[in-house]
Amino acid sequence: MNKNILLPTDFSDNAWSAIAYALKLYENETCTFYFLNSFKSEISRMSNLSNKLARVMKESAKKEMVELKRKARIVDANEKHSFETILSSESLLEAIHTVTTTHEIDLVVMGTKGASKTKEIFFGSNTVSVLNKIKSCPTLVVPDAYSFVTPSQIAFPTDYNKQYTDKVLSPIKALSKLYNSKIRILHIEEEKELSETQNTNINKLKKDLAAFDYSFHWMSGYDQKTSVIIDFIKELEINILVLVNNKHSFIENIINEPVIKKIGFQPIIPFLVIPE
Repeated sequence: MNKNILLPTDFSDNAWSAIAYALKLYENETCTFYFLNSFKSEISRMSNLSNKLARVMKESAKKEMVELKRKARIVDANEKHSFETILSSESLLEAIHTVTTTHEIDLVVMGTKGASKTKEIFFGSNTVSVLNKIKSCPTLVVPDAYSFVTPSQIAFPTDYNKQYTDKVLSPIKALSKLYNSKIRILHIEEEKELSETQNTNINKLKKDLAAFDYSFHWMSGYDQKTSVIIDFIKELEINILVLVNNKHSFIENIINEPVIKKIGFQPIIPFLVIPE
């Protein structure tokens, strides 16, 4: 079954890093990769831009897109992979929303920052917007200059307070199937004992993941959740972190906090953000 993967790009090294990761992650799958560039993003940075200059920038983006496709074919001579290019005059967020809908996109893969590599900034504004606004499919965020590692271990933190629908669990299962990855379900203990609802949801998870290699892990809430999760990632050599983005989830706090020092969280591995 063909997968449709959307790869937004501003032609930066950070964007290429995410593209290279996606090509490797799906090397055994039949995929159509859509390269998307919004030249409106460039234009909006400059005020009083003449129509002539806007046309020049569009032509420049066209050439860069041709070169990107050529580069992708060189590093990825995979018969299972095909490449399409999309240039959009919409804002990046609008363009991603349009393409995910019209092309039945299964996954968006993008870098953390794009062209502006400010060290203090955890996510670029484009990435934050996509994670907050794109609800039709998951987004996989790849850290800058991250080299591909076979994702044999997937971490899935949860408080067990919600029963997960197929919309949430399907992307996790699909990811696990790519490399028969183990799913490590992490609960950070904040309560003395679990409620009836939490226990019901654990049993539901056991049923839903019965066909997969999964295990439950418990860690005490000895620090900020983000710090506990990073410790867990390091201890179990986790390769991909899965986060469900809903109201009051800690991913919501993370993506809306621009300064790394305050939240103690750095994107050390790729993470899949699933909208609920």
